[in-house]
Amino acid sequence: MVCNCEQLIFLIRVQSSSGVKRVECNDDETTSQFINKVKDAFQFDSQSDFYVYKDRSKSTSSIIPSLERKALKDYGLKHGDLVFLEVRKDKRTNDVTNNDVAHTNSKNSVIITPDLLSISSSQIEDEIDTNLWKESGLIERNRDQKTCKHGLKMKCVHCTPIEPYDEAYLKEHNIKHMSFHSYLRKLTDGVDKGKFAPLEDINCKVKPGCKRHLPYPVGICSACLPNAVTLNRQVYRHIDNVVFENASIVERFLNYWRTTGHQRVGMLYGYYDQHKDVPLGIKATVVAIYEPPQESTRDVIKMQLPEKNISLVNRIAQQLGLRRVGWIFTDLVPEDIKKGTVKHTRRADTYFLSAQECLMAGYFQTIHPNPCRVSSNGFFGSKFVTICATGDKDNQVHMEGYQVSNQCMALVRDNCFLPTKDAPELGYVREGSKEQYVPDVFFKEKDNFGNEITKSARPLPVEYLLVDVPVSAPVEQRFTLNPLKNKDPFPVENRFIEGHLQDFSALTHYLNQFTSDQFLEAMSDFHLLLYLATNETLPFNEAIDPLLTAIKKNDREAAEEWKKSDKWATVEQLILAQSAETGSPSTSNANTGNLSPPRNRDTQWSCKYCTFENLESSPNCEMCGLPK
Repeated sequence: MVCNCEQLIFLIRVQSSSGVKRVECNDDETTSQFINKVKDAFQFDSQSDFYVYKDRSKSTSSIIPSLERKALKDYGLKHGDLVFLEVRKDKRTNDVTNNDVAHTNSKNSVIITPDLLSISSSQIEDEIDTNLWKESGLIERNRDQKTCKHGLKMKCVHCTPIEPYDEAYLKEHNIKHMSFHSYLRKLTDGVDKGKFAPLEDINCKVKPGCKRHLPYPVGICSACLPNAVTLNRQVYRHIDNVVFENASIVERFLNYWRTTGHQRVGMLYGYYDQHKDVPLGIKATVVAIYEPPQESTRDVIKMQLPEKNISLVNRIAQQLGLRRVGWIFTDLVPEDIKKGTVKHTRRADTYFLSAQECLMAGYFQTIHPNPCRVSSNGFFGSKFVTICATGDKDNQVHMEGYQVSNQCMALVRDNCFLPTKDAPELGYVREGSKEQYVPDVFFKEKDNFGNEITKSARPLPVEYLLVDVPVSAPVEQRFTLNPLKNKDPFPVENRFIEGHLQDFSALTHYLNQFTSDQFLEAMSDFHLLLYLATNETLPFNEAIDPLLTAIKKNDREAAEEWKKSDKWATVEQLILAQSAETGSPSTSNANTGNLSPPRNRDTQWSCKYCTFENLESSPNCEMCGLPK
């Protein structure tokens, strides 16, 4: 049912530290017009930086962005609503962290809440993107002696520079997917410079806030319905290569599987740089792997989302000049234990990524959106990568990298994509219901006669959603962290097995390997820094920030200055006490996890740090690991 509604005028109250002002708005007013009216109401100049939030908490997810194609009603704003204004002293990026993610429900579908692609159009793009926009991207060609008949300072069709998206060049150099910036150049070439070809994600949700009818499922109109979706193989990729700084990063991660036989998940931290082998390409360099809390067996990995301490981990990484660039998981099945070979299970006739793994990849990519200046909402796609450690055709451990397409991200974001029960190579688009409208989703394939036919995505081969990303080793290994290669590294977090525990005994053993003038090298361990910052019994957290800055800048003097602090002196005294109790500074007293014998209250001592009651014979607290 469609009705003719006159344009409505309503008021929105804007609260700030200087009081509340009322802003008069039209029913169809865009958020850009509204933000400009707020600016005029508070008499801000052109240099003022402020944000308007829907709720009092002023969280990133509640920002009302300044968009010319989004109306106030799209954000649920109505007459009399109160919004909240915050003035920023300096212009900073609102970082999207994993605190914004939602949960995995009982039906194995990932629900993304809130819609992170609508956070803010003012999100500052990554530095690598800014640098690539400044480059011409043209591929220079040398003068050909056979075809070029002109002078040395002239050009012809055979030696004129070509565009970075030139199909013949990509095919000749075996580049399967053009880089994202090459794709952008292709869109923005021409007379209109891409003005009429903005990047927009597909939408699978009913448009909210329509006043022409009652909410779905009672009422609906054609203007509110999402369009049908036809899936296409993505011709570009946001990341063109993933490289680990050195082999020991992966080896430390794989050691868990080698020790237990259980699978493992890790989060990749590193940075983005230009990839010279692909025109306008981007590579992700991995410096460290963080292992979140998880339960694993030989076949299944379970982890809680959002991850525990994720804000603190991201803060430490950011101060070290690192960011989360992807995730890695193992799928390793031993073939011959004596030879150390593994089975080759992922191949063309089985699958490369399962539907469940595509679902998780889409989930992670959606909560790590890619800022993009030519997108209508400020974001498009993601640089977040997925790496699977599995067996190759030679039965050796091999790294395979992937991203899921932007279309897959949209299906996951809008809760439309499900894994199938018994066929890992097939996904399934959710059926529509009274609770959720789901548009028709199709894909195209060729029949036995070479004719292209359209099929419903129920079920859907996940190969239509994948973009492969090469994973390579560096030409020259670098050691941003752990620069002294002859030392035993500090144990990795959340490994509750003998010899891998993070406790004070492990800290004592680790630090006793270094001389007094190697303090900077000793502290340059990502897992050690996490232990110091997250251990509630140690006097750190915010106090560790100057040390992180010193490590980032490789400033030995600043690290030595931090070493003189009272808080680190406390740790040194505890280490001396630990060494005196054990009688050997290099002996680790890691807890094996075995059950302790019955306790006798007459032979116990109370830990002065955590008050845990310990056996008199135990030199260290079994709860916090600190010495008696």
